[in-house]
Amino acid sequence: MFLGLISVRMSGGYNESKGCSVIVEVESSENCEASVFARFKEIGHARPVQQVKLYDRNPDGEWYWITGWSDDERMPACPAYAQLVEDSGAGLTHLVYGGLYGLRFKPINIEEARNLESPRQWGETYLSLASDRDLRYAE
Repeated sequence: MFLGLISVRMSGGYNESKGCSVIVEVESSENCEASVFARFKEIGHARPVQQVKLYDRNPDGEWYWITGWSDDERMPACPAYAQLVEDSGAGLTHLVYGGLYGLRFKPINIEEARNLESPRQWGETYLSLASDRDLRYAE
């Protein structure tokens, strides 16, 4: 499920009973028209992620390269991260986020550079996944 996301800030100090807040802010851009500002309660640590399995175009799922997308015109690609958080509307979820302009997706079987003009690539603000089984971490 695509939700939206991305400049992440930790607010406040860590408190065992409260945890830290993860604030996701994504600005509208050529990568993703949507913008978002959302806050989540941190449950786990952020980990770099390289691939995600999505089910939007195929009910069996397909793997995609994933990267964050920033406002750096020379090198807009930046790391994408996954983190277990608490979402007041969904309970525990795996939040996947990237840069100020969100996330960028590219099929793993396509040999082309990341490109805003490619019809086979697209951007989203962030992802919220029920499980991390559909994630391949960079580590």
